[in-house]
Amino acid sequence: MTVGEMKVEAVVLEGTRVRLEPLARAHQAGLCEIGLEQELWRWIPTPVRNMGDMAAYIDLALKEYANGLSLPFAQIEKSTGRVIGSTRYMNIDKTHHRVEIGSTWIGREWQRTAVNTEAKYLLLRHAFETLGCLRVELKTDSLNDKSRAAILRIGAKEEGIFRNHMITSSGRVRHTVYFSVVDSEWPGVKARLERKLNRPGVAD
Repeated sequence: MTVGEMKVEAVVLEGTRVRLEPLARAHQAGLCEIGLEQELWRWIPTPVRNMGDMAAYIDLALKEYANGLSLPFAQIEKSTGRVIGSTRYMNIDKTHHRVEIGSTWIGREWQRTAVNTEAKYLLLRHAFETLGCLRVELKTDSLNDKSRAAILRIGAKEEGIFRNHMITSSGRVRHTVYFSVVDSEWPGVKARLERKLNRPGVAD
């Protein structure tokens, strides 16, 4: 039985293709290089349109980190050292040993590649094997079929739809689909992801 609060601290998560390092203002220029394409933000409630928006995006993430609400990362392609996106643990519940993997976006060039698969693997492994999570949540816009399919490919279970969950920047009312992986499922999900990552030419 898990007791006590989780201890969630800044950490570097290292894979063979991608490194997740704590998000910092120093990542802003790199994120702007690949992250101002508007299609990347189509399904995110508050889009980033310019360098000022990106600075505000980073500052909000760092404020949430300071308040213990999230742990944001920059995604770094190991072969080039380039910043290629961002992700985070969010909605951290230290008492009930629960986190959400969210606010994830990645440059178009790296979408549907093993980089994205490995990043999710690293986050899930750290959540279950180091933080001691009982549950990891993921969620997406109900209209985002691409994201829904990608989350299912990870091995997460769809739980249901929160109707009228958010108002997006365009004024559209968003329904949100919730998914999860729980601790008893992690060994199977882990084995599945490791098989996938070890296959030549793996894609997300």
